[in-house]
Amino acid sequence: QVQLVESGGGLVQAGGSLILSCAASGRTFSNYNMGWFRQAPGKEREFVSRISWSGGSTAYADSVKGRFTISRDNAKNTVYLQMNSLKPEDTAVYYCAASPYPSSLVHMYNYWGQGTQVTVSS
Repeated sequence: QVQLVESGGGLVQAGGSLILSCAASGRTFSNYNMGWFRQAPGKEREFVSRISWSGGSTAYADSVKGRFTISRDNAKNTVYLQMNSLKPEDTAVYYCAASPYPSSLVHMYNYWGQGTQVTVSS
């Protein structure tokens, strides 16, 4: 089992920045690829970004490319999502998740956090 706890969400004006953190406990964190997903009201959960177990490979949704940066610190069992130039359409609950595979698909992730709300005002 891997337990994931997100933090860092909040209310920010358009153009602002937030950094989300996801702290992991349980099984060896460095064995897992980590992903960030988001879900807006009335919409399906969607991929935002992922990072390989080593941190050497990352991927981003087109909608966030160039604005968001994912990183991880395996010594601290934590993955981060730096979000810059935020837009109202970024408003959603953000979830971190862990997978044995480097995937952008929701169903490939075994473990999920409880989510943290990000609200971007215009």
